Order: sequence, then structure tokens, then C-alpha cells
Amino acid sequence: MEPWAYWLIAAGILLVLEMMTLTFYLLWICIGAVAGGIISLFAPDAYVLQVIVASLVALVLTIFTKPLTRKIHGAKGYEDTGIELVGKQGIVVESIEQGQYGIVKVGGDTWSATSIQQLDRDELVRVIKRGSSIIEVERWEELI
Repeated sequence: MEPWAYWLIAAGILLVLEMMTLTFYLLWICIGAVAGGIISLFAPDAYVLQVIVASLVALVLTIFTKPLTRKIHGAKGYEDTGIELVGKQGIVVESIEQGQYGIVKVGGDTWSATSIQQLDRDELVRVIKRGSSIIEVERWEELI
């Protein structure tokens, strides 16, 4: 197999992992892998050069986008869509056992979810915390 194919496979895997975590760090490494793949098209035997270019691209993207994301998050009117999930009602799509993950639908979106309670399918839940891609829920109980 050609060296560029390995770079392309690595970039694809990193892109899929990025879509699961939503952190943007793996995206920069993915773009670095694509850059390494491009170098391998022109210099297929220069493995060290490919790795150096891939590493530098990923490092530069990571360093220079950090201040940009900080500026966006600090901008007036910016709201993290995940924060508005806290307190919302959802429904369990796939049951949740203590210490295990299940699936909860909140609004039109489905989320991986965890809970300290055993929650069965079709039970109503309240979102109490949100991580990068996983929410924590509890059984929905009407407030008196």
C-alpha cells in the first residue's frame, strides 16, 4: 500500500473520532495527517519529512486557533448550546444502568447519557449536567 493511503486512513479515523468528541483537537491532527499525505505524494520515501510536516501543521493549528476559540467563547452574545440543555426534559431511548451509558432524546437530538439511577426505556428524565458529548440525567419528578 502506498504511504499516502496510510495517511488518508489515519485522517479518516481521526475525523470520525473528532465527530464523537467535538473537541477540535483531533481535527487539527487530522488536517496534519492530510498534510503528511500530500507530502507523501511528492516524496513517498521521505517518511521523516512526512511526519515532521504532519506534526508541524497540527501544532500550528492547535496553537493559533486556541486564542481564536477563546475570543469566540468570550464574545458578547455567544451561548454554548449545551448549557441550555441543563434542566430540560428528555426521554430514555435506550435504558441506562448505573455506571453504564444509555441514550436519551432531548428535543430533536439524541445524546449518550449516564445516571446514578436505573432508568428504563420511555422514562422521562431531566438533564442535570453536560459534558462534551455525554449528558448526565436523573428521573423527572414534578416539582411540588
